[in-house]
Amino acid sequence: MKRKSKLANSVLIIGLAASLSACGSMRSYQGEMKTALAAANEGRIDDALASVEANNSSEDKDLLYHLEKGQLLRLKGDLQGSVDAWLKADEKIRVWEEESKLTTSKAAETAGSLLINDKVRRYDGEDYEKVMLSTMLTLDHALSGNYAGARTEIKKTYEREALIASLHEKEYDKVEEEAKENNVQTTFKDLQGYPVETLDDPEVLNLKNGYQSAFSHYLAGYIFESLREPSLASAGYRKAIELRPNMPLLEQGLKGLNSRIAQKAAGTDVLFVVESGLIPTRTSLAIPMPFSLDGKPIITQIAFPVIMPGHSYQPLALQVGDKPVALTPISNFDAMARRALRDEMPGIIMRSTVRAVAKGLAQKELGDQFGALGSLAGITATVLTEQSDERAWSTLPARIAIGRVNLKPGRYSVSVPTPSGERQVELDISGSHAIVPLRLFEQTVIPPQGGKQPPAAAVKTAGI
Repeated sequence: MKRKSKLANSVLIIGLAASLSACGSMRSYQGEMKTALAAANEGRIDDALASVEANNSSEDKDLLYHLEKGQLLRLKGDLQGSVDAWLKADEKIRVWEEESKLTTSKAAETAGSLLINDKVRRYDGEDYEKVMLSTMLTLDHALSGNYAGARTEIKKTYEREALIASLHEKEYDKVEEEAKENNVQTTFKDLQGYPVETLDDPEVLNLKNGYQSAFSHYLAGYIFESLREPSLASAGYRKAIELRPNMPLLEQGLKGLNSRIAQKAAGTDVLFVVESGLIPTRTSLAIPMPFSLDGKPIITQIAFPVIMPGHSYQPLALQVGDKPVALTPISNFDAMARRALRDEMPGIIMRSTVRAVAKGLAQKELGDQFGALGSLAGITATVLTEQSDERAWSTLPARIAIGRVNLKPGRYSVSVPTPSGERQVELDISGSHAIVPLRLFEQTVIPPQGGKQPPAAAVKTAGI
């Protein structure tokens, strides 16, 4: 009976491999996004949106669809459409939040990831993506003059960060306990052939964690300052400084806060938000996992995710009319993505080791029962199913830099350095405060479109 049970498990794995290789659980997400990202790089946002829609024809849209669509609609200038898409993404993350507060695990997904691969698991977003969703919604609302909505999203950012912090502690303890029970070493440095330097990069190690962004908190500080709420503004600036210490621009935001609020500025306090490049993609690296079954050596190929550091261009300054405006790098999502992966690796290695044993056992049982043909079937099943999870919010920028300057209201020509030379952007500045997002791709600069900055009076009387 025991031998039949093992054989049944082997057949089950092959059956799952055959079915999953033809369904969404085996999709190549980065392959799907190549056309959209290439179009976005050239400033063809409508083409990028069309590609995303073409790859998501089913009625049941997943989290990534709404994340990518919201980003592209913002670049197109459709702020309301962007907000609508991102609020749908937020609904899905709220489901994750509620489930995370319960002790019950998603048994079916866990079993699938142990037998097949991590793509079987529902994609709930990387932790930095969850936080950045709230930050991007904050920015959308502020650009639209909806400061009540911006306040809501700032509060949500803080709550989400606190939940993630508590879950990280529980997850660490859980993985450590399971590793001891299964006698598994969960350090990525033991994986022969894995590019350890990508996760041991000083830019990665210097981050406090893989989900908190200094930009999120500086933006909150700036918005609360524009609403003349110094206590909330100072909290945002302080947190930004904590996450990115020794940055003069961030420190000036806090030091000059009270004087700026007390004095009525003659011009417009302008915050330039320069988003550069695209966040690096996850790729899959197959590594042989050797172990012994009944005294016989078995080698099973197991795939692990890799994020190679990108080389996105980030300008040092803008020329706004006759004024140079220095830019301060505030958030590096290239490094944050790798820090998030670094923190996830113990759990990934734990699941992968269990999966390697299961697949190795399947290969052995099929070989014992059916000889060379059975062994070939087992190896084929492993090749078909063994892929690391490459899903990620691909339209996020690789880096964000900010610049802050006081300008007289009026029209300005802004010179923006890019890898392809300088680009000129025309901007109308008005009101007491103005946020100016600029998105830099390899071949183009996308200026703010469609958003309306509220005049000074609207800032003061916003119903918030």
